[in-house]
Amino acid sequence: MASPAPTHSEPTSLLARVLDSDVFYSYRKSPVTVVASIVLAGLILAAVLAPLIAPYNPFDPSSLNLMDGYTAPLSDSMMGNYFVLGTDHQGRDVLSTILYGSRVSLFVGISATLFAMVLGVTLGLFAGYRGKTTDAIIMRIADIQLTFPAILIALLIFGFARGIIPPAQQESAAVWVLIFAIGLSNWAQFARTVRGATMVERQKEYVAAARIMGVHPVMILVKHILPNVTGPVLVIATIGLALAIIEEATLSFLGVGVPPTQPSLGTLIRIGQQFLFSGEWWILFFPAVTLVLLALSVNLLGDWLRDALNPRLRQ
Repeated sequence: MASPAPTHSEPTSLLARVLDSDVFYSYRKSPVTVVASIVLAGLILAAVLAPLIAPYNPFDPSSLNLMDGYTAPLSDSMMGNYFVLGTDHQGRDVLSTILYGSRVSLFVGISATLFAMVLGVTLGLFAGYRGKTTDAIIMRIADIQLTFPAILIALLIFGFARGIIPPAQQESAAVWVLIFAIGLSNWAQFARTVRGATMVERQKEYVAAARIMGVHPVMILVKHILPNVTGPVLVIATIGLALAIIEEATLSFLGVGVPPTQPSLGTLIRIGQQFLFSGEWWILFFPAVTLVLLALSVNLLGDWLRDALNPRLRQ
């Protein structure tokens, strides 16, 4: 009698491993996180597709009509045009301005967070691995920066950068200056967290083995230590994204953010608050609600990710 042929288990796909992971199980068991991710995905998708789904181009002067100004939501203007969320004082469709403004807010927030993460992780790795003088200098700079509010540091950096940029180029460079200012004001949290994790990892046997084999310190940091400190970095980056979006909105609300020709949600809120007490509440209300939903959904995802990646909280 022939013996049965041996069976070989096929390797599972990446998608199957993700769906079977503890992190995805935690995600499915958290209705708040699921709702927050759906809201965030919807806002991001709407912002990315703004040129395709926006009813109007609110920043094209040729398409604006002052006779459409101050139109209430769900009503027709004096010119017979219908606006779902109403119009502002210039006759711009509020829904379209929110879609285009969300693109600017998300671009600035994501870019500033990536810049802060790259800078903070790099400095944290070198501070934790090298120690001594390198560690002391980097951490003292981080400690000094953390004693000041991030918005104050961003205002200082933004003002300094605007002072050295020629006036003719200030408007075109405003978004990049804003990204630089916000990112440079938020790197310290990444550096402190990565530095602590690196100091723990560098004492382990696999790092000692890599040193004995003659692996370059930079390769040890990139290939061996960095993958083991990405968990806390992802949590800080997620929460930092919400803070960066709020910080950009605050700077734009104060009038030192992006120019009026490419306004963000903060600029729309600054414009809307001028008409709040005159009865045109929708000019402020809808951009403010969008900003709250955006920041809240990112924060909720960050809180879930922090708990999901914490092995002490796993059952």
